[in-house]
Amino acid sequence: MSTFEKLNMEPGRAVCYSGFREGQQPGGPWPTYDQIVEDLHLMHPIWKHLRLYDVDKHAEIVLDAIQKEKLGFKVMLGAYIEAEMNNFNCPWGGGVFSEEQLEANVALNKSKMEKLIRLANQYPNIINSLSVGNEACVEWTDHYVHENSVLAYVKQVQAGAKQPVTFCENYVPWHFKLQKLAEAVDFISIHTYPVWEYKHIDEAIGYTKDNYYSVAHKYPHKPVVITEAGWATNSNGRGIDPGNVNETYQKIYFEKLMQWCEEEGILTYFFEAFDESWKGSPEPLEPEKHWGLFFIDRTPKMVLQEAQRS
Repeated sequence: MSTFEKLNMEPGRAVCYSGFREGQQPGGPWPTYDQIVEDLHLMHPIWKHLRLYDVDKHAEIVLDAIQKEKLGFKVMLGAYIEAEMNNFNCPWGGGVFSEEQLEANVALNKSKMEKLIRLANQYPNIINSLSVGNEACVEWTDHYVHENSVLAYVKQVQAGAKQPVTFCENYVPWHFKLQKLAEAVDFISIHTYPVWEYKHIDEAIGYTKDNYYSVAHKYPHKPVVITEAGWATNSNGRGIDPGNVNETYQKIYFEKLMQWCEEEGILTYFFEAFDESWKGSPEPLEPEKHWGLFFIDRTPKMVLQEAQRS
């Protein structure tokens, strides 16, 4: 049985969507309604399912636009939880905060859960799943939250909303420390990035399959969804060999991933729809900025150029 059938979801391709353009970022300036509508029309011929990361103004505009424009997308809505504990293992120097900041983050996270429930109930025909947090338990995160806290948020959201609830995390922690969470969520969500783990494009799809099946076999009674998988198109060498990222490799990975996921009936959100210039360091070739299937000016990269011609 496919993950779509297990979760009672419409089959279709899925993508992670953050609509921040040049000069925009979370917290503001925000994309306008018209810019969001433009993005939705660009994505509509290709994807049925969208993943949104937070209950912020961006998500509010997207949900409003989908409803008003009658575009038929189904949305996984996330609430991005901020650090509640210090993580001294974060390799880029983040993850350490004052006690006052951590206390403020706990209060903020609680308010986000309330908003996640409210939006889920406001848009029941658009929002088809809910995510409590993103990469908050993995050892390298800069916004560490203890599993028990995530577990409490999951139960709170399950009690307040009808949609299935998950937690989106790198595949590794599901193996050795998220067993309680795995039992509580309605489905498990994993992230798999062969290119971050120094895998060449020739190894990539096999590695992604190994990541997926290792978690799926550990929890055979739970649906497992891929909520992030992608391939960057540029790098300054920070964490990713520049010779291993380009539009050709992104196209190869995308096409092989889609073929496998569709054959196996695995709901997979490709990361991501559009490049985001606000992310990472100020360097133009910072890899965090270059995961989109569209450039930040909304022109398509190679894989979508060929798809549009076919």
